[in-house]
Amino acid sequence: MLNLHILSENGICHNFFDLRACGSPTLAKTAPRAKDMQLKPPFLLFLGDASDQLAAKTAAGIVDWRREWCTGQLRLPGCKVDLGLDDLDPVQARAKGASTMVIGVANAGGVIPPQWAASLVTALEAGLDLASGLHDRLEDVPAVAQAATRLGRQLHNVRIPEQTFATGKGTERRGQRLLTVGTDCSVGKKYTALALERAMRARGWNADFRATGQTGILISGRGVAVDAVVADFISGAAEWISPDAETEDHWDLVEGQGSLFHPSFAGVTLGLLHGTQPDAFVVCHEPTRKTMRGVSMRLPTIGQVIEQTIACGRLTNPRIKCVGISVNTAKLGENEAQDCLAKMRSEYALPATDPIRFGVDDIVQHIDKEF
Repeated sequence: MLNLHILSENGICHNFFDLRACGSPTLAKTAPRAKDMQLKPPFLLFLGDASDQLAAKTAAGIVDWRREWCTGQLRLPGCKVDLGLDDLDPVQARAKGASTMVIGVANAGGVIPPQWAASLVTALEAGLDLASGLHDRLEDVPAVAQAATRLGRQLHNVRIPEQTFATGKGTERRGQRLLTVGTDCSVGKKYTALALERAMRARGWNADFRATGQTGILISGRGVAVDAVVADFISGAAEWISPDAETEDHWDLVEGQGSLFHPSFAGVTLGLLHGTQPDAFVVCHEPTRKTMRGVSMRLPTIGQVIEQTIACGRLTNPRIKCVGISVNTAKLGENEAQDCLAKMRSEYALPATDPIRFGVDDIVQHIDKEF
């Protein structure tokens, strides 16, 4: 069972998921509760009419990191995504033990299209709760709100913070922090941070993944979707995500968002950069793209991202440095991928790897030497 706590500390409310009952490796600290919402696995993953794999990245992330919670997938006509799960309708999923249908689509604007409403109502009628990581609230769909009230089902809006944050202060705090940044959105920032957490913990390091988006929250058990935070408070939310550590050797591995070069999302990226005050950052890249996703602007170079991240990051951490390059080589063959990574290692004098294909040990070794 996932518990969303809305807490009060020094007059500021917080929320986070607690997955201790599910055995998550990332555990939220115990704190007084003012309110408790419960999001229950197993999940039926709703893929809707997603046009490509990236559009279903929320569902894909849950499958990749919490497959044991996934009962099946529900696809509408026109859906071009298959996550390798059983295709089930809500009644079949409920019969197999599913408790919640999770909207696994991350579309432009985070909207709930009208054509989804019937499927969402059907899930409620089958006995499932609903969870969404979109900007639109489930209860703002009249048919969904009416069905949930009539049937006594729960609606969970994971992406929408119910707490307030202070503005960022830029005050130095204990511990060390790493932020994943990108040449574009949807290039592997979350997966890189999760892979680094796994590799660091395998070495006995004190490290925690810090989620900044709805998928990361569902995977790790805590965090806040910073793209739903009012702009003035993004850096403050980032400071809360990566707080003053108990020991200097603790690493917060913060999931990045967007790109400093993306005209749609640069504001969120900059807020995270200032708020997390990273000592280290990893640049994430997809080598086959020419333009940034959803816009016509050309992709920046890795060198440009390194230079701009250091220039902006020095505002709150003058010691910021790049420690590696994470490359999504899924569209490259084995030899192409190896050649691409070798070229980047030579050009930037940094470890370069695909976290999923080749692991992140080289980056962790470099961090060990640098820090």
